[in-house]
Amino acid sequence: MKVNELLSLQEREMLLRRSDTKAWLMVTRTWLLTLAILWLVDYQTTFLTLFGAWILLPGRQLSLAVLMHEAGHGSLFKTRPFNQWVGQWLCALPTLGDLHSYARGHQAHHRLAGTSDDPDLDNYRAYPISRDSLQRKWQRDLLGKTGLKLVRALASGSASQMSRETHGSKHLILKQIAVHLVFIAVLSLLGIGWTWFVWMFTFLTSYMWVVRLRQVGEHAVVPDLYDPDVRMNTRTVDAPFWQRFLVAPNNVNYHMEHHFMAGVPCYNLPQLRRLLRQKGFLDDVPEVQGYGQVLKMAVQP
Repeated sequence: MKVNELLSLQEREMLLRRSDTKAWLMVTRTWLLTLAILWLVDYQTTFLTLFGAWILLPGRQLSLAVLMHEAGHGSLFKTRPFNQWVGQWLCALPTLGDLHSYARGHQAHHRLAGTSDDPDLDNYRAYPISRDSLQRKWQRDLLGKTGLKLVRALASGSASQMSRETHGSKHLILKQIAVHLVFIAVLSLLGIGWTWFVWMFTFLTSYMWVVRLRQVGEHAVVPDLYDPDVRMNTRTVDAPFWQRFLVAPNNVNYHMEHHFMAGVPCYNLPQLRRLLRQKGFLDDVPEVQGYGQVLKMAVQP
């Protein structure tokens, strides 16, 4: 079913309305939470605070990646310059991404989702997998092997963060280094410069696990991965607040709604879900309650 067959013009206009205020609040909140976590680690450097940062920082890093994703769709801010500049310099580069290459690859994912040509298919078509296989993947993530593999791919230009699309820019690595030097400088001005290593260690380990969970939650073990109907090839996870804070920030759990109407800003996705439910569009769609259920579905019985 096409969007204009289900939603009225007024409903579409309401859902597509972008807000610079909401966008800036999401970007600012992410960075303030990040700095607060790192400040706490410096203020009270114990195993407990370091472990807490290892648990809490991946959600903030994913938050930046999700905001990059929104900017890549042109749906975060009202204007292209804000989407391009904020999406690249404040969101993509700090997480070793590249807005422009990501947007190219992601457009292909949206166009080809539900087919065997989906460029992201390797991330989820093998599921469900054995428990041993899943544990091996987790070990690679949490021990930093997945993260180091990503860094090598980024350095060689053969991939971009969150996408297999090559970045195609000779200056990307220099930009990423420059942004991280500024990040270190800001932390140093706050007297907590060493906590950059906490950020990077988390990025290379627990963040990789969170990214894998996001991929599984969005498209793995769906009703029919090769059905063009978005309700069959993409999933929304009805997660409680604490799970959304830890592993699904900025409404990234509303992935089916995002694929149904990709131009809707992430801050309007809950509203889109309510409308789709009211109109009966979700009546026959299996509901998934939380990421614990996602993990159970990902393992072969």
